[in-house]
Amino acid sequence: MKTYLSVIIPLYNEEKNISPLYDILKKVLAKIGKSYEIIFVDDGSTDNSLKELLKLKNKDKNINIIQFQRNFGKSAGLNAAFKKAVGDVVITMDADLQDRPESIPKLINKLNQGYDLVSGWKYKRYDSIGKRFPSKIMNKIARIISGAKIHDFNCGLKAYKNEVVKNIQLYGDLHRYVPALAYWKGYKVGEEKVEHKKRIYGKSKYGLIRLMGAFDLLTIKFLNKYEKRPLYFFGPIGFLFALGGILSGIYLGFLWLKGYGIGDRPLLILSVLLILIGIQFISMGFIGDMITNIGKKDEYIIKKIH
Repeated sequence: MKTYLSVIIPLYNEEKNISPLYDILKKVLAKIGKSYEIIFVDDGSTDNSLKELLKLKNKDKNINIIQFQRNFGKSAGLNAAFKKAVGDVVITMDADLQDRPESIPKLINKLNQGYDLVSGWKYKRYDSIGKRFPSKIMNKIARIISGAKIHDFNCGLKAYKNEVVKNIQLYGDLHRYVPALAYWKGYKVGEEKVEHKKRIYGKSKYGLIRLMGAFDLLTIKFLNKYEKRPLYFFGPIGFLFALGGILSGIYLGFLWLKGYGIGDRPLLILSVLLILIGIQFISMGFIGDMITNIGKKDEYIIKKIH
């Protein structure tokens, strides 16, 4: 039978949240009344998270567990699960019980209105100021860079059509900007307000250091435009540098023909330098073109699939 829904839950050291989360999620899935699978990704937990997951799997055959060799991060966890997901609709959510499973039907309804991805919007947040402040800054930056009109890029609760997750590659902190990645690929992206709660168990993995994720977003925007032909970016820059050097050299050549000495002129050094820089930029473009033809390898190691 065709699976309708894949629920993906990456986690790291969430042993106390796993069982309560499953109990709530199970009730929600029962109300939806469609075939489903739940994919947990144990991202190298050092507590008893894996034991809790195995207990659940023993009583629910629809649960699959991807166990990482060590902690590789949320992007890697989502990447691995995206490849395994078979449902027509894919839901991602965190295991901390802050984003409530009860909001899943709302996301699916919104998705069925013609969207390819629907991102949850924590309209009323119960996080500390230390988590809300950097998140607000990053959401503003992400809106400016991506052009996607989303209030909450980093909400863990999202709904996707399956084809979207198969065409998104995540690394670094890019899991925080999935709506931007989908938007750049031409998918229709929307959002829906979702219920949010305070964390009861465990510790948040978010902090001011996550502001550095803006560099990942800038990188992916650059790659989105020039990934297939890096020479189109580096080539014109190199050409302009080289042209400046050549024109300077031609000017010095005319002076030399008229009998002026040019050996001690700073312009001669600048001319040579500009030509060398131009050649380097053009060479970088050629090398980049060659690198794009080399297959990318996943940066995570799956220890076992349960």
